[in-house]
Amino acid sequence: MNHFLRKLSTPNRIVAISAAAGSVLLYANGNRNSDYTASVSLPAPLRESLWLPWQSELSVPLFSLGNSSVPSSDISKDVSGVSAAGEIPKTCSGCLGRDSFAKAAAKVGPAVVNVSAPQGEFGISPGKGMGSGTIINQDGTILTCAHAVVDFHGLRASSKGKVHVTLQDGRTFEGTVVNADLQSDVAIVKINSKTPLPTAKLGSSSKLQPGDCVIAVGCPLSLQNTVTSGIVSCVDRKSTDLGLGGLRREYLQTDCAINPGNSGGPLVNIDGEVIGVNIMKVLAADGLSFAVPIDSVTKILDHFKRNGRRVVRPWIGLKMIDLNEMIITQLKERDPTFPNVKKGILVPMVTPGSPAERAGFRPGDVVIEFDGKAVESIKEIIEIMGDRVGVPIKVVVKRARDELTLTVTAEESNSDM
Repeated sequence: MNHFLRKLSTPNRIVAISAAAGSVLLYANGNRNSDYTASVSLPAPLRESLWLPWQSELSVPLFSLGNSSVPSSDISKDVSGVSAAGEIPKTCSGCLGRDSFAKAAAKVGPAVVNVSAPQGEFGISPGKGMGSGTIINQDGTILTCAHAVVDFHGLRASSKGKVHVTLQDGRTFEGTVVNADLQSDVAIVKINSKTPLPTAKLGSSSKLQPGDCVIAVGCPLSLQNTVTSGIVSCVDRKSTDLGLGGLRREYLQTDCAINPGNSGGPLVNIDGEVIGVNIMKVLAADGLSFAVPIDSVTKILDHFKRNGRRVVRPWIGLKMIDLNEMIITQLKERDPTFPNVKKGILVPMVTPGSPAERAGFRPGDVVIEFDGKAVESIKEIIEIMGDRVGVPIKVVVKRARDELTLTVTAEESNSDM
């Protein structure tokens, strides 16, 4: 091997190390008929993406020993990746480039605004009533979070539902809080402009995966036009995991830097689409931030359109747990009378006096059908119920070795649930 390396170090040879296919030795010899040539067959995608920083006219065969001819398909491209016909390889769709985050921020940035709620007759109290928002319609509709523009009892009495809105270009407007839902922490603010307003595109959060790249845009500590980056840490962090009471909610967890003033600002994917609304972080920890998924926000906006200021949420009074094969096996080991099911939703608790108790539900029941549809997750039940209040719904449950059909009529939940 030492002898081989010594031969490579002779004049007229160019030697380089590349990590494109592991650690491989690249060299070129001024004599193309040399006894020592090198080549390696690479997959087409890697071969097309390989780029070497020296002259494109220099042929650089890859590593092999002995005389060997290189197939014509392997030498049809020079080291720059450009084919003999002058074709440039297509850019990898979905791949990150050096300016991917910058492009995403540039798409959404002009539509991100600073929102501040006046506090008392002397205007704004520093650090209070500050938030961010995103213009989602050219008519001046701004998506933000409820806690930035309302208090826990409704619209701020001192502001009469009015907020100050500052755009990225410095323009200021008086905005009106049109809708606010404290349960989801989503609110809509409206401003009026005589000139067109920049808008952001709403994406989808349903296809997000842990590890996906995201950016958070907003006005932390009133520092406008601030961008931070990170990844999605969890796509379905439940409100119960965070010790939050009330109705069941799910959040996107990220490690983006979020600070006071970011609330209400957009969480954006690498395509510059809004996939969440940033609402909170864990104060005692770094890299634990949470956003409302944009798919949930879209449903809230639909409720606003149909019902005005109110979001109708049906309530039946069941605590439920999604079952899987391992949990079912464990429950059967503990209780031989546990229903013989392969999937479903366990009911560990029934709220006294609730519609579910009146319908005959008992702790230990396993829901397998809801409104005539087989179900295996709480999310499916929530989607089936929608906003149906006062409508009887047939529910099939397994109880020990019995199968029963119960009829439950949902009530509208109140804001304290």
